[in-house]
Amino acid sequence: MAEKKPFVLRVSADMMKELEEWANDEFRSINGQIEYLLNKAINERKKAIRRKKADG
Repeated sequence: MAEKKPFVLRVSADMMKELEEWANDEFRSINGQIEYLLNKAINERKKAIRRKKADG
């Protein structure tokens, strides 16, 4: 497993509440939910870049 690096993330109280509810719905910790969402966004970006290269 890759080394994990800690960092501070500042979000509004409303966003934190939404993330907490979402994480609970999906049986994840808030940290796990944020990591899941970031990984999903990175993978979607990579797919878009590959499609763009294939089309261009």
